[in-house]
Amino acid sequence: MTPALCIRLTVDPVLAYLAGLGVKSDDRARVMLLAIGGQESGAFKARRQGGNGPARGWWQFEGGPMSATAEVLTGGATKRLAERVCADLQVSTDRATVYAALEHNDLLACAFARLLLWGSPKALPGVDQPDAGWGYYLSRWHPGKPHPETWAGHWREALEAVAANRL
Repeated sequence: MTPALCIRLTVDPVLAYLAGLGVKSDDRARVMLLAIGGQESGAFKARRQGGNGPARGWWQFEGGPMSATAEVLTGGATKRLAERVCADLQVSTDRATVYAALEHNDLLACAFARLLLWGSPKALPGVDQPDAGWGYYLSRWHPGKPHPETWAGHWREALEAVAANRL
């Protein structure tokens, strides 16, 4: 999957759906979702963390009690929205069920990634702020082995995909 295809098939449809639930988004959210998805999945190539690790989906959510999956399902700003997303996509809100579904249900995975960003009290960084985007990503995803050397490339690809999708 390329970032350009991901934005057309997954990100924009999910953001439009979430807007109907009150989760407003703009290009900042689109760039963050594409950059994080690229960073986490190795340029949208791995739906399962390398070496059969615990993370699943393009946005590489883990499923434990302290995971991003759990945070979205129980967070004050996201719990009700996550329940609605799960109901609409016919996925039980049981954490283990959601976690398993995230690997192959791109709509669910993208919605949960957007909700994880939404749950932050901090505003999303501007599209011209890749360094602030890196900090925001670190604060929300808490990667065990961050790779700052690849971030700029994923950010650039995200910007290009967002710009190309306007044409």
